[in-house]
Amino acid sequence: MPILIIFLGLLIAAAVFTLFLYNSLVSKRTHVDEGWSDIDIQLKRRYDLIPNLIETVKGAAAHERETLESVTNARTNAMNAEKSGDPKAMGAAENMLSGTLKTLFAVSENYPALRANENFLNLQNTLTDTENKIQAARRFYNSQVSDLNIAVEKFPAVLIAGALGFKKRDFFEIEDKEERENVEVKF
Repeated sequence: MPILIIFLGLLIAAAVFTLFLYNSLVSKRTHVDEGWSDIDIQLKRRYDLIPNLIETVKGAAAHERETLESVTNARTNAMNAEKSGDPKAMGAAENMLSGTLKTLFAVSENYPALRANENFLNLQNTLTDTENKIQAARRFYNSQVSDLNIAVEKFPAVLIAGALGFKKRDFFEIEDKEERENVEVKF
């Protein structure tokens, strides 16, 4: 009889522990999904701003067709990568889009009328604000991914996390090595 009570006690303790662990992992997975959703919302906002920005630039800098086309193509590629839901593919496409937007803003420096255009300046400021929000959303997402990945790999969770359907997630990272290097400033 005492062995049965000890066995039942251990069984109940294991069940409670598993339940606690499962709930903890569900919470962490939900935070990762929330972080991903934040990135998604900000990217959508950026995608919506880009056509307005391109139309504004077209009027002032019509012969910059190649730059405008590269921004449009990068936007399309980023939107297609977003549909895949793969953080690595999205990171690469988003970095390409960021680069083409930098080129677009650099081109705008050559057109005083464009720099003085209130609509362009508002779009540029809104896009800059959106880029900052994307960076914050990426940091939040990566922080949540880190928490989930650590929880899934720690003992004793590693013994049951896979069986419960919990997997490591990929970080939203910069793939372009050039973007990791220090910026050279010349006057």
